[in-house]
Amino acid sequence: MIAALLLASGTFLATVPWGEYLISWLQGHGFGKQIRADGPSGHETKRGTPTMGGILILVPVLLIGGVMARNAARLWAPLAVTAIFAALGAVDDVRGLKDRAGVGWLARFKFPWQVALALVGAWLLYRSGAPTTAIIPVLGRTIDLGAAYVPVAAFVIVSTVNAVNLHDGLDGMAGGTVAMSFVAFALIALGAGPRNVDLALLCAVFIGAIMAFLWYNVHPARVFMGDLGALGLGAGLASVALLTGYWLLLPVVGLVLVLEVVADILQVAYFKLTRGRRIFRMAPLHCHFELCGWPETRIVLRAWILTAVTVALGVVLAMVK
Repeated sequence: MIAALLLASGTFLATVPWGEYLISWLQGHGFGKQIRADGPSGHETKRGTPTMGGILILVPVLLIGGVMARNAARLWAPLAVTAIFAALGAVDDVRGLKDRAGVGWLARFKFPWQVALALVGAWLLYRSGAPTTAIIPVLGRTIDLGAAYVPVAAFVIVSTVNAVNLHDGLDGMAGGTVAMSFVAFALIALGAGPRNVDLALLCAVFIGAIMAFLWYNVHPARVFMGDLGALGLGAGLASVALLTGYWLLLPVVGLVLVLEVVADILQVAYFKLTRGRRIFRMAPLHCHFELCGWPETRIVLRAWILTAVTVALGVVLAMVK
């Protein structure tokens, strides 16, 4: 626990100082965010804010994590999965910068790449010694997935990646909720015994790096993480959860992320079934609350509060045998 706290603090202190230089560099090289034309009108004030700030998270995670992996070989797998999805997100970000409408890479073209990379990532996790069993919380029982592990793990990765990406729409929101989710799996890993200490320490690095990013991303944001950050963080979170064996707790710990995804699916399905009618004013869910008149800071803080509660619940469920 002490080592994890020191590592999170050290990562934060080592990352914050060069955030100013990164923001200046992104501004100077034209990495200003394009705002979707169909988004809430209040987002127009964010146009031109530097994006791809997820670099501030991914660089320390990959560097410090890489040093740790020299003595804990299985950490190479979650780091690799994080890196390949961050690269995919970077491609989407660059496309979005060139699109005045802010749409970027259409989902129907991006999704096959996500599935393919998730299958590669799941195989890497399998080869690194990830448990092919799923631990059922409370009951203390396990399900052996056997040969089904790779497709199931790929589904977990794709789901988490897209959930974080949907959730990333307001200043500080995704960073705060994902950081708390990493706290949950750090505690779960520590509670699972000495063999998972390396995962807890990797979570600590993620937490410290995300907190450094939030230093510049809380309202009013000076930089956005972009798809590079959102996809990378989603892949990293899913990978850590899969390595602990407690990945069935992801929907509990990340309930806010689940609500965003469910709202989006319901909105699209209802729109198609009714030929134009909507359940929410806009999806994802945080956009609906914006159009209901909620201030951005209220939505973000309530997302953080709900996540803090579900994180505590998830940790308790992992500890109950």
